[in-house]
Amino acid sequence: MISAVFEYSFLQNAFASGLVIGIIAPMLGLFIVVRRLSLIADALSHVTLAGIAGSLYLSQSFLSLASLNPIYLGIGSSVAGSLLIGRLRETYKSYEELAIPIIMSGGIAVGAIFISLAQGFSSDLMGYLFGSVSAVGRGDLVTIVLVGVVTAAFIGLAYKELFTISFDPEYSRAQGLSMKRINFWFMIVTALVVASSMRVVGILLVSSLMTLPVAAAMQVAKGFRQALIWSVVFGELSVIGGLFSAFHLDIAPGGTIVVISVLILLIIMGFKRLRPRARAIQTGGDSA
Repeated sequence: MISAVFEYSFLQNAFASGLVIGIIAPMLGLFIVVRRLSLIADALSHVTLAGIAGSLYLSQSFLSLASLNPIYLGIGSSVAGSLLIGRLRETYKSYEELAIPIIMSGGIAVGAIFISLAQGFSSDLMGYLFGSVSAVGRGDLVTIVLVGVVTAAFIGLAYKELFTISFDPEYSRAQGLSMKRINFWFMIVTALVVASSMRVVGILLVSSLMTLPVAAAMQVAKGFRQALIWSVVFGELSVIGGLFSAFHLDIAPGGTIVVISVLILLIIMGFKRLRPRARAIQTGGDSA
């Protein structure tokens, strides 16, 4: 694949997009996991699906919209969904988790309606559902890079606030931090990352890339910063390995990326279980 990357532009787009997504998805995913908001990525992915299906239907029904890139309406619907989740969490303060199934159900319902109206875009939709190496265009790459810059800038500028809010919301309020403003932008950035990652990972699997590398990192890290670094490392390994596998096996990259993420997690968990046994055996041998 390395030689092919230099030869084919679509592989260059896919590989570059994967590298960016492998950084921003796990990096933002760590804050999502720590704040116990893992299911938000799933909810936003289903809202994104509604936007993608709607965009494909509109481009099919109106010739003037035939050239419309579905990723734009997907991002718009994801951002709208994130704002609705934030609003519902404020409305149901004692039952904030209700916001997620409400938005997820709405996204699935709207997506199902547009899919049922489909007349020939089911093959295009499959690429968005599970990712596609060949479908990543130059416009998609530019969008992903812009989202990557926005995400990195947000985390870099608001790192202390995000860290404090994630671990001690009460202290944050006492310090006068604008939690509402931080949460607003956090939801917006999360929506952007979810929607922009769909071309490579797929709508239905993008939440896995935001949580599985984080789960693996938590097994080996001794602090939050280490967890952040390891999350990115495992995310990049998953994306690069998944893209290589998808290219050679001619299958959807989303599945291979997630499978590699699961394997990394299982290997780390297995190594941690074997390590105490090895130490015990060594201690017993030394005692003897």
